Amino acid sequence: MKKVEAIIRHFKLEDVKNALSELGIAGMTITEVRGFGRQKGHTEMYRGTEYAVDFVPKVKLEVVVDNDAVQGVVDTVMRSAQTGQIGDGKIFISDLDDTIRIRTGETGGEAL
Repeated sequence: MKKVEAIIRHFKLEDVKNALSELGIAGMTITEVRGFGRQKGHTEMYRGTEYAVDFVPKVKLEVVVDNDAVQGVVDTVMRSAQTGQIGDGKIFISDLDDTIRIRTGETGGEAL
C-alpha cells in the first residue's frame, strides 16, 4: 500500500476530488496547510500598509491506495490540479506497512 500526499491550490480541490471520485477512490483526507517553496509568498496591502505574506495557504490531500493504483492517482492529481504556474504544488508518495479499520478490525487492502 502507498500513501499519496498532494499539496495543491485551494481552488483546485473540487476538481481533484471529482476526478479522484471518478477514478474510484472512495476516501481521502483534506487538511488546510501553509508553506512556501519557489513561490516565496507575496505582499498584500491592508489599510494602506504593505506587508509580506511568507506562508502561502494550500490544501493537503491524502489518499491511501494499493500499489497498482498509485500511478493512476498521481496522473489524475497532476492533470486536474495543474495550472502551469509556480505554486501548483507537489506530490509525495510513501510506503505504508499496514492499515487497520477501527470499527471492524479489518487490515490491509480490506480496510481501505
